[in-house]
Amino acid sequence: MKEWFSQLNQREQLSLLLLSLALLVYLLYILVLSPLESEREQLIAQNSAVIESQGRVDAMVSQLLQLREGGAKAGAKRNLTSVINQSTSRLQLPVMRLQPNSRGEIQVRIENASFNDVLKWLNEMEYTESLLVREVSVTPAASAGRINITVRIAEAG
Repeated sequence: MKEWFSQLNQREQLSLLLLSLALLVYLLYILVLSPLESEREQLIAQNSAVIESQGRVDAMVSQLLQLREGGAKAGAKRNLTSVINQSTSRLQLPVMRLQPNSRGEIQVRIENASFNDVLKWLNEMEYTESLLVREVSVTPAASAGRINITVRIAEAG
């Protein structure tokens, strides 16, 4: 190969060297730099996704903290007995006993009430008023579709 190269004139030798150098640079780019650049772009995309995800998590944490603070303030301001009285009056449920205990819970005894109205009331207590129904005891009343119920209710949290 050395013989063949030395037989070429100087201009051909220079052209061949430049072409070899260009080929070497091209192979270096294709085999080394191009995969590195592709990997870099992939890592940049992954980092962007992680940053976006972290932003969403931070927003959720902030929202959760605001809800906790708001819930604590709302819980401290409202009177559990009055909430129960208002809701049972609105649904015309006959409350026979409303007894607070030392743990901050209230035991409510309702007699001869419509089963559907009691279910509406329990749903309202849990999902609208965000109270915790801790214990329920149900017995049938004298007429069909009517029940006697004892419920223990507390603030959630």
